[in-house]
Amino acid sequence: MDLTGKRIMLIGGAGLVGSHIVDMLTKLPVSEIVVYDNFVRGTRQNLSAAAKSPKVSVVEASMSDRERLRQEMEGMDGVFLLASLWLGECVNNPRSAWEVNVLGTWNVVEACRDLGVQRLVYSSSASVYGNALETPMTEEHPFNNRTTYGATKIANEQMLRAIYEQHGLPYIGYRYMNIYGPRMDYRGTYVSVIMKVLDRIFSGQPPLIYGDGTQMYDFIYVEDVARANILGMQADVADEFFNIGMGTGTTIDELVDMLLELTGSDLKPDYLPQEQSFVTYRIGSVEKAEKLLGFRADTPLLDGLKKVIEWRRSQ
Repeated sequence: MDLTGKRIMLIGGAGLVGSHIVDMLTKLPVSEIVVYDNFVRGTRQNLSAAAKSPKVSVVEASMSDRERLRQEMEGMDGVFLLASLWLGECVNNPRSAWEVNVLGTWNVVEACRDLGVQRLVYSSSASVYGNALETPMTEEHPFNNRTTYGATKIANEQMLRAIYEQHGLPYIGYRYMNIYGPRMDYRGTYVSVIMKVLDRIFSGQPPLIYGDGTQMYDFIYVEDVARANILGMQADVADEFFNIGMGTGTTIDELVDMLLELTGSDLKPDYLPQEQSFVTYRIGSVEKAEKLLGFRADTPLLDGLKKVIEWRRSQ
């Protein structure tokens, strides 16, 4: 879809990924950018730079509010759906997981269908895969999920496939690997390992590694993820899901060593027994996204971590 003159809505647009997409959209020839967010996890501070653009407006509301959502989506050309209860929240309140993640998503999909939205870019998750049965995982990897969060994402993927088959709603979905970058949550309940390690280093305490440190993940910088979303809105492809990652794995040991080196710390990590862990090994194949979307992440982990440290120190 050509974005020139288009009206774009981001549901969950004040979060980590959404706010970076908003920043990028302000530099493109779209006519209007509407951020629709209930600010449970996203923040207005994340939008502080973008909010200066006359193109940007903010609506504080939930996608669970069907009537308000439909009212605000009227006349939109493209929709990014990023809003979701996170993995830990789904563990603690599974009813809300289904009510928000699935029924809330249906509210968006239904409105897109009824209002003639031209394109929907949906944020799924690599959680649908669970632990890797093969590496790297292609998009054909079996759904090996064992979490409520992952189950809601699988349900939504199937919902989108069905609505495309029945009504032809143009959509694509993204299965994100481990996203990191400026604006990561460092105060709430669901803080990433990167933030936890930095907080320990900054307070002069040894980083904590749960387990033996060999757990391996695919880390991707948030600006690369935002760029992938823009490409997805512009792409001429539908009814497809894509891995969005670097395509390379980094162990927790390696990650902690990088953070210690970048902060100039001589601390040594302490190893503790493995906590509850949902996934310990996951690397995604990125060939499909490169072939069909022209997307490849290009921010090396070391460079991305430098930017995270600079941002965290400024907070």
